[in-house]
Amino acid sequence: MIRGIDVSSHQSSFDTDGLSFVFIKATEGRSYTNPKLAAQTKLSRDGGCVTGFYHFLWPGNIAAQAAYFLSKAPEKAGDLLAVDWETTGDGTHASNADKDHFIREVKRLRPHHRVLLYCNRDFWLNRDVTSYAGDGLWIADYVTAGKPRIQAQWTIHQYTSTPLDKNVADFESKATLKEWATL
Repeated sequence: MIRGIDVSSHQSSFDTDGLSFVFIKATEGRSYTNPKLAAQTKLSRDGGCVTGFYHFLWPGNIAAQAAYFLSKAPEKAGDLLAVDWETTGDGTHASNADKDHFIREVKRLRPHHRVLLYCNRDFWLNRDVTSYAGDGLWIADYVTAGKPRIQAQWTIHQYTSTPLDKNVADFESKATLKEWATL
């Protein structure tokens, strides 16, 4: 397994030493863009990490959210894309159909990029009804790294949020992740 992190505007800087990948929050809904997106992208790329971008999904306007996300997320061969499917700040969440539609729309608009689903264990076990995760499941379950409590095949496991979101990916090396990420 290889190590990585995910960041948002809450992290002003981060150290890429020992990391193979970094996911960066790009957008949320149809109007929010991470003000640190460009700087965080540069830091990840300069650190030699496979770089991914994620969108925090809100209910409704799915095609517009996908277009907005891709208008802000940098496009470089080998970048990863993900949808963050969880409870919003106002206590709502996108439906399972919205989640599936968003993944399919991003895949349609950027067919040469891997698209993953990020969700927590509760959403995966209790809200998901299709088990559709695009090209891979990125599961949040705060237990031992690499041992999420699900039966499904996972690609990335977020195992803690302290002091920041830390992840492991089910790849032998950064090189195998890069090979997988490059369609």
